[in-house]
Amino acid sequence: MRDIIFVTGNANKLKEVKMLLSSDSTSSINVINKALDLDELQDTDLVKIARDKCKQAMKFLEPGQEVFVEDTALAFDEFNGLPGAYIKWFVKSMGLDKIVQMLDSFPNKGAKAITTIAYADKNGEIHVFQGITQGNIVPSRGSLNFGWDSIFEPIETNNLTYAEMSKEEKNKISHRSRAFEQFREYLATAE
Repeated sequence: MRDIIFVTGNANKLKEVKMLLSSDSTSSINVINKALDLDELQDTDLVKIARDKCKQAMKFLEPGQEVFVEDTALAFDEFNGLPGAYIKWFVKSMGLDKIVQMLDSFPNKGAKAITTIAYADKNGEIHVFQGITQGNIVPSRGSLNFGWDSIFEPIETNNLTYAEMSKEEKNKISHRSRAFEQFREYLATAE
């Protein structure tokens, strides 16, 4: 069994990631969770942020230990990609309703949900995978127990927010599932 450390303190994210990484091609992988307190680089470059977090995580682990971090962003088209990586803090300090109101005076409600994975292999080389889902910011609908899912309506759904979809439906089109599909394919071929 091949142990790979996933650095997160978010139980919902851990559960979803384990589901996304499970397949016949990655059945020999054991995802082990570590909640490390990593500093987040203040930047708008999502790849740079994820690479930096992965490098920090490597410092806490034994040399040769495979590790990955995952960073998710919500980028408003009208705001040139902001709030981006800062969406977690926007949700925490403003709440979903105020985030939606930020776009009230703009006709363009377009947004991208983006997940960036940075993975360090046993040699310490960092590989980056990114998944993107296009959508719109809408008034909150559905369950409120997973971040900003209730205000993001992917274009490829029938006017459903992520929060109104089943986990299986969401995992077919989500930014996270797209990034983890790339990661899973890489892990299946790399030893």
